[in-house]
Order: sequence, then C-alpha cells, then structure tokens
Amino acid sequence: MAGGITDTGELYSPYVGLVYMFNLIVGTGALTMPKAFATAGWLVSLVLLMFLGFMSYMTTTFVVEAMAAANAQLRWKRMEKRKDDEDEDSSSGVSDSDVLLQDGYERAETRPILSVQRRGSPNIFEITERVEMGQMASMFFNKVGVNLFYFCIIIYLYGDLAIYAAAVPVSLMQVTCSATGNRSCSVGDGTKYNDTDKCWGPIRRIDAYRLYLAAFTLLLGPFTFFNVQKTKYLQIMTSLMRWIAFILMIILALIRISRGQAEGHPSMAQLSGIRNLFGVCVYSFMCQHSLPSLITPISKKKHVNKLVLLDYILILAFYSLLSFTAIYCFRNDTLMDMYTLNFTNCEIINIAFIRYFLGLFPVFTISTNFPIIAVTLRNNWKTLFHREGGTYPWVVDRIVFPAITLIPPVLVAFCTHDLESLVGITGAYAGNGIQYLIPAFLAYCSRKDTQLVFGSGTVNKHLSPFRHTFWIVFVLIWGFSCFVFVTANIVLSESKL
Repeated sequence: MAGGITDTGELYSPYVGLVYMFNLIVGTGALTMPKAFATAGWLVSLVLLMFLGFMSYMTTTFVVEAMAAANAQLRWKRMEKRKDDEDEDSSSGVSDSDVLLQDGYERAETRPILSVQRRGSPNIFEITERVEMGQMASMFFNKVGVNLFYFCIIIYLYGDLAIYAAAVPVSLMQVTCSATGNRSCSVGDGTKYNDTDKCWGPIRRIDAYRLYLAAFTLLLGPFTFFNVQKTKYLQIMTSLMRWIAFILMIILALIRISRGQAEGHPSMAQLSGIRNLFGVCVYSFMCQHSLPSLITPISKKKHVNKLVLLDYILILAFYSLLSFTAIYCFRNDTLMDMYTLNFTNCEIINIAFIRYFLGLFPVFTISTNFPIIAVTLRNNWKTLFHREGGTYPWVVDRIVFPAITLIPPVLVAFCTHDLESLVGITGAYAGNGIQYLIPAFLAYCSRKDTQLVFGSGTVNKHLSPFRHTFWIVFVLIWGFSCFVFVTANIVLSESKL
C-alpha cells in the first residue's frame, strides 16, 4: 500500500478480473451484515445497501480515472527524461511518441500538447503500470493531503487488524466453549452467554477468548516483523472456502424457511441500528484501496467501468440474498455478530463436519489475511515517516515499526470483542474516508493536473461516467455529512446510557 510502482504481474481476462473483484469485496464484512440488517430493519437496510453500493461504484470509477491520469503523467515524465538524454540532432523521423518529446514539461503548461491527441497518441492514458493509492496521493495532493491520506489508510488498517484479531478468538471461543458438556449444539439456539459464564471448569468465556487471542498473537504476530506475500494458491484456497461457506449458509437458511421452520419476523425500520448498518455496508463494499493491483492486470480495459458495474450488481444481489435469508430464518435476538456461528446449532444442521466447518470458517480465512494486512500497515508507517535519501536504524526498522503495527489492534481486541461495533466504527470513519473522500479528491485533483499538463482538450479514455463536477461535490458533501451523522449518533447514544 505504500506509494510505489510495482510490476503489473501476469495479465488476465476481464471476466477473471470480475471474479477477483467479487472475491475481494465479499469478505469478512458480509458475515456481520445479517445482524446489522436485523437491527436496522429490512426496508431501511435494503435502501441503504443499494444507495451505498451505488456510491461505492461511483468512487471506484473515480479511482480508475485517477489511475489512468497517473499513468499518463508517468509516461510524460519518462518521455521528458528520454528527451533530455538524447542528442539534439535525433529529432529526425518523428513518430507519434516523438511528438511528446518535442515540447518540454514547462512549456506544456502554456502550450498544451493538443497535437498529441489530434495525431492519435498511442494510449497515453492506458493503465499499464500499477500505481498504488499512496503514489497517486503523492502525485496529485499537496503535503497536507498526502499526510491525511496516510493517516486515513493507517486508521482503516488498524481497524481491519482489530476486527481480525477479535473474530478468530470469538469463533474459537464460541465453538469450543459450546462443545463441552451438554452445550455441544447451543451456540446458535438463542441462548445468551455472558463473558463471565464458565467455559471449561474454572475458566470463564472471557478467559478462553483472551487465551485464544494470546495464541493468535503469538502465532501470527511474528509475521509482522518479516515480509510475507499472498501466493496464488493461498488465494485459491481462501476463495474456495469462502464460496463454500456462503453458499452453504444461504442453502441451509432457505431449506429451513421452505420447511416452515423460519423464526424471523424482521421489522421494516429501526433508526437506532442505522449507524452500525452504515459502517458495515461501507466496510462490505470496500475495494478502492486495492483497485490498482486488481484493475491493472486486466488485459482489455475498454469496458472496465461496465465490468465493475456488473460486479456491483452481482454483489448487491448476493448481500441481499444472504441477509434476507438470515433475518427471516433466525429471530433477531438469536443472530450472532459472526453469522457463521448461527449454523453451529444441531437444529439447523445435524452434520458435525459442516457445523465445525462453518463455525471455524473465519479462523481459516482471517488467519491467512492477518499477516498481509499487518505488513501493509507496517509499510505505510515507514512510508509516512520516510525522508528522501534517509534510512531507518535497524531497531526502528525491524522492531519499532512492527511493534506499533501489532500492539494497538491486539489491545483493542483484548478490551472488546463486539464485532458489529468494530466493523461499524471502522467503516463509518476510516472506511468513509477511503471509500468516498479520497477517491473524490483524487478525481478532482487529477483532472486539474491533466488539464494543466496536457491541455483542456485532452480526454482521459477512462474518464468516470460521473464526469460532472456535481458528482464530486455530492460525494464530498455525503462523506462529510456521514462523519457528522455517525459522531452525533454515538454521542446521543452514549448520553442516554
């Protein structure tokens, strides 16, 4: 995530890109969506889900547009550098690329290179290099904007790690504590347990949770001090497990509903649940920060915006199906923060393997992502404090940065395992900035920069369908309004306690 240009990697078809984007967006946040749907009401939830899906699609097109503008800028600067290295008498035999070399970057500000567009410049805005969001922020934002970007992405990644650090111990606690004695099938039966209830002998549930958290930290925490990369086979394995788990939950809920065993009677609207629902939905549509690594390898990008729109429609339908089957299958008070835990009840499924697979599903998938997110956060910290030409002492590089990456989210997970609130707050604040504010500013600043360098007649081939300035203003007003609404809702909720 630290701003830099990396290899594009092996190219893949647009349809493979569609699958990759689906897998990227549909993640842990979807497991907390059924509970959020139940607490906010089905009508309010559906309307908000559709609206936030539309907003996320819009800002995704903003990021793609900024990626194209960044690629054009990098191409232009390389051509300028090549021109400076060439002899003055090498200007004979002008080609389309040479046209770009004949005007300096400084003169381009006063004499736009419209001739480039008239001559059919070969794909000046083609997205061929992976430019991460940090690099785009450095190219289009001033120093304050760059620092705010890194602050936002760091807070979001901290929230991500806190959610992961809590989700794994919660799943292990729920499954193993209920697997003892006569409670072997009681997790999803509506029985409410307190943290002080017994788990094994004198060990309380909260003690078991913290023991699992300690084991999770000791096993996966050390990866923060090294470099890890997500392998192709790891992606395939986790994606396969995710699809099996989600399809199983939908099918089991539909079977229970078809048999007349549904217990859910969801309300249409409960305004008190909107805050968490908003955060969960934002978190569940999050992909903007990973778009450069996802879009760049697509071989044919001519219809990339239509491809992304199709993906969002499919994801919206999938979220709706998962959540509606959940809220009609289970009573509101029995829905768990982690939806998979509702299927560890013998009344829902009497096959032990499936119960344990779904109950432990977050453990497998989240555990593989935690080191990757941790290393990403550590690298962002390094980039934020890096100075040109400077290096970090060994202790700072290998000890301090990994420590400030790992300790805060573990402490948060130690203090609370309320996953719905963790996801809600992370999405409502840092997720709001990454999904709405940063893409809107990137689109605005990249458009200004493109006009300055290439002239007002230059058209970005990947220009967002929402090209009018009204849409950027609308997204910014919406984003800032969400900050105010969520904060006011939290303050008012606390004052009533």
